[in-house]
Amino acid sequence: MLINRSIEQTIRKMLTTFPVVTLTGPRQSGKTTVCRKLFPEMPYLNLERITTINQLKADPERFISNYTNGAIIDEAQNYPEIFSLVQVIVDDDIFKGRTDRHFILTGSSNLALLSKVTQSLAGRTSVLSLLPLSISELNEEQRNLPSDELIFKGGYPTIWANAKDPTTIYSSYYDTYVERDLRQIMNIKDLSAFDRFVRLCAGRIGTEYNATALSNEVDVSRQTIDSWMSVLQTSYIVHLLPPYYENIRKRLVKSPKIYFYDTGLASFLLGIENAKQISTSPFRGQLFENMVVNEMIKMHTNTGKDAHLFFYRDQSQHEVDILSQHAQMLELYEIKSGMSFNGTYYKGIKYLKNIFKDRIVRSSVIYDGSTDIDRDDEGLYNFRRFRQLC
Repeated sequence: MLINRSIEQTIRKMLTTFPVVTLTGPRQSGKTTVCRKLFPEMPYLNLERITTINQLKADPERFISNYTNGAIIDEAQNYPEIFSLVQVIVDDDIFKGRTDRHFILTGSSNLALLSKVTQSLAGRTSVLSLLPLSISELNEEQRNLPSDELIFKGGYPTIWANAKDPTTIYSSYYDTYVERDLRQIMNIKDLSAFDRFVRLCAGRIGTEYNATALSNEVDVSRQTIDSWMSVLQTSYIVHLLPPYYENIRKRLVKSPKIYFYDTGLASFLLGIENAKQISTSPFRGQLFENMVVNEMIKMHTNTGKDAHLFFYRDQSQHEVDILSQHAQMLELYEIKSGMSFNGTYYKGIKYLKNIFKDRIVRSSVIYDGSTDIDRDDEGLYNFRRFRQLC
């Protein structure tokens, strides 16, 4: 079953402006499926296939020039020279005024892909990210499943399209990641220590990244922890939400918060084996918060925009989960996993309103309850319906 993805319209739009679209994202997020579904007439090249790589290496210029109307080139970072080859063709097409040839490059290694794009295709490509499924991309029945089940299943398409067992899928995904992707990105010798590090990160969802504390627990250097965290970000396992700070008279926290790109994978790493265990897990609130933060990020990435999301916390423990910045204007969102409304939910929002005053254009609580209060000033929304805010 093919799932319609929100990013599809954005990809089509970008190809009317750029000769190349570069689509990044974690493995198995659906990049190949989206591209082949949108453009079934375009030739498809998978640069993880040995035969394709060998043909390409034998005569690179002739090989790529044979694709007179362009092609989908999957896992492009596996043959870095492909970016220069595409650049030459694109520049020649631009010189001749030709606009009917397009290339779509995909890859699951953000750092390797973007470094080559910057070197060879700057100004010639639109760079988009396809993350795991958002809740809005599920069908109505799936969307209305209990929040614990949504958290546990996460967003990888194969789980939803093929009714696969999440634990089996995430176990295989993680094993493949450790055994293959890590060795491509960097030579990590002590995989058991790295595994301990990743699982400790899962236990720190929604908390500030503290490399020193992690280095003490894993028994490696702080520099190693920072290097490993960079690897998790590069391979779309973890993202860091930056703190918001500017020239205001407060002592603000300046360390980012840890979140996973997928709550299903995070649940697996926490040893959670089924959705029922989510409800009694001490990590439920953190996982719920992670799910909502991811939804906010996907709303932006699916339209090709930067999220501009932050959190606020000062050393007096005043905090708000999400600040969304639009020029000088701010939106404030507090995330609560409870199903009942509590007036204290707005405590942090009220505090920041006194600081930023007229710069606050919207403030809302996003929670697990069923009652909505639809207004810009201190609204209240179920997490499935907050998309209407954007």
